[in-house]
Amino acid sequence: MDNELDDLYQQVILDHNKNPRNFGSIPIKTHSLKGHNPLCGDLITINLLIENDVIKDISFEGNGCAISKASASIMTTLVKGKTVQEAMEIFDQFHELITSDMDEEIDTENLGKIAVFAGVKQYPSRIKCANLAWHTLKNAIENKNSVVTTDK
Repeated sequence: MDNELDDLYQQVILDHNKNPRNFGSIPIKTHSLKGHNPLCGDLITINLLIENDVIKDISFEGNGCAISKASASIMTTLVKGKTVQEAMEIFDQFHELITSDMDEEIDTENLGKIAVFAGVKQYPSRIKCANLAWHTLKNAIENKNSVVTTDK
């Protein structure tokens, strides 16, 4: 990863950690699920209001490291107002980005805001931190009831 993207990664992570978007509860929710990363101690809940297959509202609550909190914050801004299918496509892009081979060339131009997470691959132990909110979102949308955990 080049220095410019690395600097952007750090700035965005710090900004979303200090000023998380969509943090807290939402008044009406149709889906809610907890996620836990035992390695880092991250514990979050994703709350969704889905109407007519559109994510009308989303929030997250809980405690986590800077990467976990920033990832949840960015995720909520990206999927709010999107259809469930569009949200799942963004999930797939994010998942492919952070789990792809370190040497694989990444076309960050087409990834939008999630491109900043290309840097998380440099820290393999932090991938689970970045992934937690996204997997919790996916499982909440799929109406899975068990707590999402990254220890698998």
